[in-house]
Amino acid sequence: MTATSPDADMHAGHGDHAGHDAAAMQAPREPIAAPTAADLAAAFPTLAPHAMQHAPGINSLVLFDHLEAWDNARGSGQSWAAKGWVGSDIDRLWLRSEGQRSQGRLGEWSLDALYGHSISPWWDLVGGVRHDGGNAPGLTRAAIGVQGLAPYKFEFAATAYLGGPRRAELAVEAEYSLLLTNRLILQPSLEASVAADDDPRRGVGSGLGHVGAGLRLRYEITRRFAPYVGFVHERRFGRSADLHRDAGEATRESRWVAGVRFWF
Repeated sequence: MTATSPDADMHAGHGDHAGHDAAAMQAPREPIAAPTAADLAAAFPTLAPHAMQHAPGINSLVLFDHLEAWDNARGSGQSWAAKGWVGSDIDRLWLRSEGQRSQGRLGEWSLDALYGHSISPWWDLVGGVRHDGGNAPGLTRAAIGVQGLAPYKFEFAATAYLGGPRRAELAVEAEYSLLLTNRLILQPSLEASVAADDDPRRGVGSGLGHVGAGLRLRYEITRRFAPYVGFVHERRFGRSADLHRDAGEATRESRWVAGVRFWF
């Protein structure tokens, strides 16, 4: 018999274990088959240019961005600003409406019905009709514009309205959502309008007529529902201011508001 030391037995055991691992790595029990051309085609299908950026199917959204009330020295009132769409990511039917009610009576309001077509991942070209209602006789005009997400995540819309006493009018709106926390959001907004001619029946004059700025702080109880408080300032300029003075109306107004923002 040949005597062996414990160290020799240990090294021999390690050698056998290492040899077993090396054999296992070199010869797997179930080798993986090489992918075929059919496998590659199924894993990486050829996509159309629009399919890579837009999802198929019909979807819809309704958003009440502002639904608010106020009560100040000039009286109480309510106002709304809402928009909705139905369609695909490329082609949509848009409805936009805004207006206000004061002293228990419905004031000026508007409704836009627009067809929208995506011209880039962030911008839509829209066109259709707008109807203005309220105390003055109704006014229906053609509408064309762009809307989307500008750099730095500003929501922006510019719409030209053609026809009627004003001949042409440009309305611009911009707003931004600043996240203070995950649920507390500060939303500044700005809107302005420029008309080509006077429309005395509605108190609109040529040139820069109306500018409105708002600052609203909302708390999202859920992502779909958020109460808010805010401050709104509106001012008339130029011929529009003259028409409002002649009618005995103020040319500027500031008010605190409270309301809700929700979507479905």
